[in-house]
Amino acid sequence: MKVDSLFASKCTLGESPLWHAERKCCYWVDIERGVLYEYNWLFKTVRTWKFNKRLGLVREGKNNQLILALDAGIARFNLETEQLSPILEIESPASGNRCNDGSCDRLGRLWIGTMHLQHKKGAGALYMVDNKSEVQKKISNTSISNGITWSLDNKRMFYVDSPTQVIQSFIFHEQSGEIIFEKNVIEVPPELGTPDGMSIDEEGMLWIAQWGGFGVYRWNPHNGKLLDKIELPVPQVTSCTFAGENLDYLIITSARENLKEEELKKYPESGNVFVVKTAVKGILTNKCLW
Repeated sequence: MKVDSLFASKCTLGESPLWHAERKCCYWVDIERGVLYEYNWLFKTVRTWKFNKRLGLVREGKNNQLILALDAGIARFNLETEQLSPILEIESPASGNRCNDGSCDRLGRLWIGTMHLQHKKGAGALYMVDNKSEVQKKISNTSISNGITWSLDNKRMFYVDSPTQVIQSFIFHEQSGEIIFEKNVIEVPPELGTPDGMSIDEEGMLWIAQWGGFGVYRWNPHNGKLLDKIELPVPQVTSCTFAGENLDYLIITSARENLKEEELKKYPESGNVFVVKTAVKGILTNKCLW
């Protein structure tokens, strides 16, 4: 699979790629610099917005709005008026935590994790924000909460707490939002990097960005086997999502955080966003219904 550059954003910590089908745009964030990017798929133009907080997540909301995670809270951002409207705090700012990766289920509820700013082990959690903006803690004592997606039959939720090196499977009850740990479905060897953000394709396979692993890896969650790899010219690969009108392109974010000067010279495209045409199509990302 041929890798092309989508945009040379040089993000400190690029994350949270999102395909917005109605606007035909891709979004992603630079967490540490608080920048939101919009890439127009048709005209190949880029807009940016700068916020004065860490920007951990962007998801699609209702009525031309995006849902943003800013530090330890979430807010609505209106793309037409550019008005930012705070919704709630996931955790107290005194916790020393910020929001990280997340996703929406089919009922439009937001699942979002937190992590400590100094990477303190076990300081974070995974939460579900329902359509009444009520917050429920679902998993405690996480360290770096990352990728979340659901099986094609919607009966399982797959989840990554990055330092564990595993992708967990939970029995998922859609109506109640209850999750019950089932098993570890994929164990990523450390030499292949650390699992970060992920997406699922139309065949039910997981595409996982692997920090330190120079690529996005395609795994079978049914037997834990590695199927394929998209090789990237950067070490710190952070997340991926399917994009394009046929969902047959993969958008991939990366980071340059903590890379030394000699490493940046060796991997100058670190922090950029990449695009790959795939032989298999993806699944449209759910949007928040509030």
